Amino acid sequence: MQKATILQTFPRLTLFSDENFRGRVRILRGNLGIRNLEARFDDVESLRFFSTNPNATLVLFTRRNFQGNFRILRGNRSIADLDDIIAGNDPESLISSNVRLTAQQVRNIRSTRTLPNGFRLL
Repeated sequence: MQKATILQTFPRLTLFSDENFRGRVRILRGNLGIRNLEARFDDVESLRFFSTNPNATLVLFTRRNFQGNFRILRGNRSIADLDDIIAGNDPESLISSNVRLTAQQVRNIRSTRTLPNGFRLL
């Protein structure tokens, strides 16, 4: 009998509906962008971002469609409370990437509202 194998795709983004990693849980894998967190997942109050790549990048935006101010985080992160995380604002959209995204690449995404090749758009 052959053993089942599990293929994990990184990064792994776990979204929680409540602060401190509680409430409803949603797990997303791979390179992706979420245009509107609230419309897609209702409330997102905390998150965990995990990758085996230390250059993996999580980008949080203050407005929908990858607009507004942004904050770039690299490597594994656990954020217990997303309130006011970006210059006093909550994130409204985000990008989860297993590769390093530079500030210039993020500015290009913001200006074009287009993700790089190989990213899923949610």
